[in-house]
Amino acid sequence: MVKIINRKSLGVQPVYDIGVEQDHNFLLENGAVASNCFNKSHSMAYGYVTFQTAYLKANYPVEYMAAILTINSGEQDKVQRYIATCHSLGIKVLPPDINRSGIDFTPIGDAILFGLSAVRNVGMSAIEAILEARNEGGKFKSMADLCDRVDSRAVNKRALEALIHCGAFDSIDPNRHQLAHNLEMVMDWAQSRARDRASGQGNLFDLFGGATQKNSFETAPRGTIVADYPSQEKLRLEKEVLGFYISDHPLKQLQDSARVLAPISLGSLATCREGSTVSAIIMITAVKRVTTKKGDAMAVIQIEDLTGRSEAVVFPKSFDRIGSLIEPDARLMIWGKIDKRDEDQFQFIVEDAEPIDDVKMVMVELDPKVADDAVQRHRLKTVLQENGDRDHAKVPVIAIVGSSVRSQIVRFGSQFRVQDEQATVTALEKAGFKARVSSLV
Repeated sequence: MVKIINRKSLGVQPVYDIGVEQDHNFLLENGAVASNCFNKSHSMAYGYVTFQTAYLKANYPVEYMAAILTINSGEQDKVQRYIATCHSLGIKVLPPDINRSGIDFTPIGDAILFGLSAVRNVGMSAIEAILEARNEGGKFKSMADLCDRVDSRAVNKRALEALIHCGAFDSIDPNRHQLAHNLEMVMDWAQSRARDRASGQGNLFDLFGGATQKNSFETAPRGTIVADYPSQEKLRLEKEVLGFYISDHPLKQLQDSARVLAPISLGSLATCREGSTVSAIIMITAVKRVTTKKGDAMAVIQIEDLTGRSEAVVFPKSFDRIGSLIEPDARLMIWGKIDKRDEDQFQFIVEDAEPIDDVKMVMVELDPKVADDAVQRHRLKTVLQENGDRDHAKVPVIAIVGSSVRSQIVRFGSQFRVQDEQATVTALEKAGFKARVSSLV
């Protein structure tokens, strides 16, 4: 290859993007050969696009991320990963709203509003009918108002259930269970009114009940009052129609702890070295139990966190110990290794697991002078190693370095995990260190 030692501008020159199937060489003016050079015009185009996207993300992050989410709205894994990116950038992603959402993800101030096209079971004809009715008659006052103004042939029961469960009606009525409970009778009422209008007949309640065309939805039937879904059920239904959680997440309260205890997120598995030992705080979304040819039980599971999802395997030896924990919706801290199946797919080999309610950690408070002292650091490491076991220790050790005004959290590596958190605290205190046991939740 030829090393470039200087550059000289030749002004505007014609360039040609010539595609070839096999490796090729370029003969330089002085007779030297540059092997397998990438076409310069092609390189320049890629470089320019990279510059443009970097500029947009830096200067218009909300608009940029809204466009990225819209482009990938049909790929749930990518949408979940980009929503996590939005959170890291301080951008809120708001749930769908029947009175504000459009077809695509929409930037609104410093937030992004979820697009209706990303909601399962809501087709484009339904979205167009809803937007047309909203543009003509203004915001919807209730679900009955929407059913009365939108053609039921375009927006069917399945689409309305999806809109209810994803939270699109929350700004009108936050009780999703009540809306679902009333849905069938409200649709029957709206269809009856549509038939009356088609035949030229007036509605009895509109004629004698004083209802006007604007508030005729107030005559819609109301079912018995029911309590809203429990939080977990609401999130489950939300995930069914969106593919992930948007209004909340079962792991959200653990977000800060996860950064300290399990710095590896599922969205960043691609950056992990194959075979490296890692830990993660996850939720199990699906379990497939398998029996090996030898008759041993194992499991292939789907796991997720706030940043993404992955497949994981629990082999027989590990399944014997932790099989009782491997259930859908279980929130666990897992330990294991990364298996690279191919260039783009990674698998988590689960070697151990513990319910998040049972996860403990040892917190050591260190003065900056003590942390800078090599002798004191050696004494601290010695105590931890004496209370650890490379093969069986699971309790992580966290150091808080600093004062009450400013402090920094430092996570000790996996080689310093300990077996008995209380015995370790006692040993640390005996050695003159200030320590305590803390829980994850």
